Amino acid sequence: MAKLENPVLMATIGAAQGLRGEVRVRAFTADPLALGDYGNLHSTDGRVFEILEIREAKTVVIVRFRGINDRNAAEALNGLELFIDRDNLPDEELDEDEFFYADLEGLEAVDAVGNSYGQVSGVFDFGAGDLLELKGPGRRPTLIPFSEAAVLEIDLEAGRILVDPVAAGLIDTPDDDVPPEPKGKAGGKAGRKPKGEAE
Repeated sequence: MAKLENPVLMATIGAAQGLRGEVRVRAFTADPLALGDYGNLHSTDGRVFEILEIREAKTVVIVRFRGINDRNAAEALNGLELFIDRDNLPDEELDEDEFFYADLEGLEAVDAVGNSYGQVSGVFDFGAGDLLELKGPGRRPTLIPFSEAAVLEIDLEAGRILVDPVAAGLIDTPDDDVPPEPKGKAGGKAGRKPKGEAE
């Protein structure tokens, strides 16, 4: 199989389910049952996976792939990521404020005055909301929230996102620069003379 030109992660295979070769799959599609609507899925090692059956479970879908017929074969797939080519995703289904993660990667993050904070190198979801990873020359990778407060505008044609660097946590707020109040000496009586001390 030829390597995908612009791979988009669609799902990750989890544990085997039952004895017939079914697996638990975490789908990254809006409708998990639509995973099979995009054609065959591909792994990075060149294998192609055709979905024969799919049904919904609590937090995943249960999938049976062609050629995976027993539990041993299913267990060997645990942790495998499945991709399709970006061209197989239908743009017309997206709302105005929706984007494919693959379309965000490579966009430059800039603020309102044109300062650059690097390029989007990945999109992650660790359970508390989406995060964008920014990488730039000579900079360590930085994660910012993919929220309306932090990401003000996405311009795919211009190849950039407009960010609020304070809301994104890229710069300190002015309040963060105020030095802390000086702490008193032992007993919290700084600046007071002990009683009975000579003037």
